[in-house]
Amino acid sequence: MVEVAIEQSTATGQVGIDLGLKDTATCSNGLKLEASRFYRNGQAQLAKAQRANKKKRVKAIHAKIKNRRLDALHKFTTQVVRENAFIVVGNLSSSRLAKTKRAKSVLDGGGLMLKTQLDYKSKAMQAEFVEINEAHTTQACSCCGGISNGSPRGRAGLGIREWSCPGCGVHHDRDVNAAMNILAAGHRRLAEGIPVL
Repeated sequence: MVEVAIEQSTATGQVGIDLGLKDTATCSNGLKLEASRFYRNGQAQLAKAQRANKKKRVKAIHAKIKNRRLDALHKFTTQVVRENAFIVVGNLSSSRLAKTKRAKSVLDGGGLMLKTQLDYKSKAMQAEFVEINEAHTTQACSCCGGISNGSPRGRAGLGIREWSCPGCGVHHDRDVNAAMNILAAGHRRLAEGIPVL
C-alpha cells in the first residue's frame, strides 16, 4: 500500500463517456479516444515469433502491445480528469462483449482498464465519478429525449453512425449523442438520490 497525496481539483467541467468499438471512448464534449488496434497491428509480428518458437520475443511483443495501450489510456484519462469535476461512464460490460464475434476488438480497446483508471484518478483529484446503466442511450435523442424509428437500434443499427431526430430535427453523431445521454442520466441519478451502480 502506498499513501498518495490528494489533490484538490480546480476543474469545473462535466462529461459523459460512451465506450465503444469504433472509438474506444467518446466524450459528450466531442473528445474521442480512437481505437488504435494495438493487438491487431502487432498480430503479424507476434505470429511470426510464435511460429519460430521465440518465447522471449513473443513475451516482448505482448509487453509492447500492453504498454502502448496503457500509455494511450493514461493520457486520455488524465486529460479527462484534469478538465472535469463530474465524470459519468456507461456500464458497458467488456466480459459479456468478449463472448461475441467482436471479442478481439473489445479486449484490444481496454474498456475496463479505462473505467478503472478514471475511478482512481477521479478519487485522487476529488472529482465525482459515476457509472450508470447505458440502456437506450444510443437510440434516444439528447435534445428532445424521443426515440424514433430512424434512430440506431441494437446490432442491426451499428452501421448507422449519424442520424437526424424527426421530432426536433437535430443531426446527431451516434457516439456523442450517447455520451450526452449518459451525462444526463448521471445528473438524474444524483438529483434523485439513487445510489450509483
